[in-house]
Amino acid sequence: MSKQLRLSETVIHKYFNKAKDRFINRELSWLAFNSRVLEEAKNDANPLLERIKFLSISASNLDEFTMVRVAGLKDQIRHGVSVTSTDGLSPQQQLDAVHEAAEVLIRDQQSCWLALREALRAAKITVARPADLDAGEIRWLKKYYLDNIFPVLTPIAVDPAHPFPFIPNLGIACLFELCPEGSQKKRVALVSFPPKLARFVLIEPRNGKSHRLVFLEDLIEMFFNTLFPGYSLTDSTMFRVVRDSDLEIEEEAEDLVRYFENAVKQRRRGRMVRVKVQSPISDNLRHFLIENLAVTAQDVFEVDGMIGMAALSELYDCERPDLKFAPFKVRFPERINDYNGDCFAAIQAKDIVVHHPFESFDVVVQFLRQAAADPDVVSIKQTLYRTSNDSPIVRALIEAAEAGKSVTALVELKARFDEEANIKWARDMERVGIQVVYGFVSLKTHAKVSLVVRRVDGKLKSYAHFGTGNYHPMTAKVYTDLSYFTCDADLCQDASYLFNFITGYAKPKQFKKLVVAPLEMRAGLLELIEAEMAHAKAGRPAAIWAKMNALIDPQLMDALYAASQAGVQIDLVVRGMCGLRPGVAGFSDNIRVKSVIGRFLEHSRIFCFGNGEAMPSPNARVFISSADWMMRNFDHRVEVMVPIENPTVHAQILDQIMMASLKDERQSWTLDAKGHYTRVNGDPSSFCAHDYFMVNPSLSGRGKALRKGKFPTEAARTVKSKPRRKKA
Repeated sequence: MSKQLRLSETVIHKYFNKAKDRFINRELSWLAFNSRVLEEAKNDANPLLERIKFLSISASNLDEFTMVRVAGLKDQIRHGVSVTSTDGLSPQQQLDAVHEAAEVLIRDQQSCWLALREALRAAKITVARPADLDAGEIRWLKKYYLDNIFPVLTPIAVDPAHPFPFIPNLGIACLFELCPEGSQKKRVALVSFPPKLARFVLIEPRNGKSHRLVFLEDLIEMFFNTLFPGYSLTDSTMFRVVRDSDLEIEEEAEDLVRYFENAVKQRRRGRMVRVKVQSPISDNLRHFLIENLAVTAQDVFEVDGMIGMAALSELYDCERPDLKFAPFKVRFPERINDYNGDCFAAIQAKDIVVHHPFESFDVVVQFLRQAAADPDVVSIKQTLYRTSNDSPIVRALIEAAEAGKSVTALVELKARFDEEANIKWARDMERVGIQVVYGFVSLKTHAKVSLVVRRVDGKLKSYAHFGTGNYHPMTAKVYTDLSYFTCDADLCQDASYLFNFITGYAKPKQFKKLVVAPLEMRAGLLELIEAEMAHAKAGRPAAIWAKMNALIDPQLMDALYAASQAGVQIDLVVRGMCGLRPGVAGFSDNIRVKSVIGRFLEHSRIFCFGNGEAMPSPNARVFISSADWMMRNFDHRVEVMVPIENPTVHAQILDQIMMASLKDERQSWTLDAKGHYTRVNGDPSSFCAHDYFMVNPSLSGRGKALRKGKFPTEAARTVKSKPRRKKA
């Protein structure tokens, strides 16, 4: 396992030496992030099937990057856009750099797959080549093929009478060069892979301890004569297409829902961005593809290995728990159980934050189900950005509406790749009388907020939930996110103002506590940074701790540079893209940046400011947010930043979550001024934040156990740096 990642170092030097600005290129920074994901596939400290999953994720990530970011650069070039990036590169320079870096990444992925394939074989999971199959296996596979694969395949000849067929986005096809028996005249045909077919076929197991599989494409070629009887095969290859999948929004669309329905249907037919072909490929077949797919030679990538590596996720389904992470017990906050599962009573007693996936997302579901069933609940308001196909959140909202409650659902149609699902949910909810709102045409509503209003002792009382992640029970099992429940009157009133702003465009004069984008979030963060600078200049302790998924907003980065020069100590945990250069002498030498990549996807956003005291401090200003520090979050999305004032929740987020993230060594990479990431310490015995969170209950969720003196545990004491304030 490599200790230092130098993704396309020559590319970085080649382009950064020309840049006049002080930022790392966004696109190359993203590719560096995906290389860190790939490193987890190479990390032999991870179980074998988990390494396969990391490789699959790396491939899927690269697909989305190509569909959106590469497509965007090509579109800028096509339309003659000459605006440079924050680091001074033109669209063409960025595209050239991305092509070089992507080639390095693709080769690295293939090399990793070859190594993992051999490791799987040693673990008795064999992806067999046709030559490795015995006669019995071939007979079994032929019957399986004829029963389950052949009926859905369509062989297509390409000639003047049979035009080249449409290949959808991420579609794969086998391309064949054929000769009729007794003739030398060559013809070309292809077979597209039906999207519902699995990529791997499991050969009937002979015992429970071994798995033998074959690629779908190998089966198609093995039984080629069933598709093209009377022809011999002279040449073949595989190819896969990636199309532009971004949707352009027409602000004047008369019916936004119908517009998105049509746009989603058109996505699969988007402009071609990249074609991957299996190497080696003959000049004849290469030219055939370039001509018929209307792409340039630069758009065709030769891959010496597996095409469409995202399909490796299928291998994870092998029944081999010994090759996966050991399961852990997901906790349910004990304090809610102390109130016999009554979420409202527990929240009314004290604010609580739930740390997913270590604590169950069922808390969020139970909160809304209880609201749906409670006769005292008057109304529910809910934002929905992404959710699951069988969403318990949506079901709870439907149950509430059927029970006669006033329910408002703000459904974001512009949630990329979830547009179709969101349209379906919107229509299901409208049918039962839910007031469905789609927000602003020009802004994405990315904020994660629920607001429940109920009668208590003859008066109305509000309960709010603010999240850093989506209302999605499946991603909540692998994303680290925070769910904050409160009945703080000011926060609940602000949440009400926020919904009114989105549903009725009624811009509040001022929020009491929430900081909202695009109204004031960037300005609010700049003020907080400036306040830390003032503390530093006055000789007081000054520090900023922040955790996010991406940092590329130039104004915020410039503010952090200025704060560093003023003496503010800045520690950043940035999982993905980071355009800031830390550790530049006299410029950013007080800034440290790390990235945590591990078993769970770091997704929570936490912003902490020392407020004139050494960190961690009970007087630090602490916020959680739905927003990363990106231009799109500040200018083109509705986002919220929530102040954390309850002492116990404050301690949990600052002393426990942020401290553990900063102290993590096993899953951490540090960024240097040249754009290189170096692994901190891959030793399995080094401190791991994810392991810590799996065994240590969250502070605000503790109930009777706290009075019994069960906590903190030994692991907790390794994280806490000093005694804290009295319990709230």
